[in-house]
Amino acid sequence: MTKTIHSFKSVWDALADTPEQAANLRARATLMRQITEVIETNGWTQQEAGATCGVTQPRMNDLLRGRISRFSLDALVNMAAALGRPVRVELQPPTHRRVTRTRRLA
Repeated sequence: MTKTIHSFKSVWDALADTPEQAANLRARATLMRQITEVIETNGWTQQEAGATCGVTQPRMNDLLRGRISRFSLDALVNMAAALGRPVRVELQPPTHRRVTRTRRLA
């Protein structure tokens, strides 16, 4: 029997249907992680962080729990700006896409 095994560069490549979706997930995850670091560094409660970012406490809870599907890049950029943290966007050199290999199983 032959089984195709897909290897992915990152978890986002594995979860996304297209390279474009994976890039969007990576960018959102990076922003979420950085916003979370600012909140933790300042020792803010969810209520305080939400007030600073211009969102509700439940919305802040979603961010701190990593619920990536609930945030657009636009919303995250707005939150970063509210924290006084400008966002820089840059293109990276091209990378390889999905790698597929075939292996024979006994």
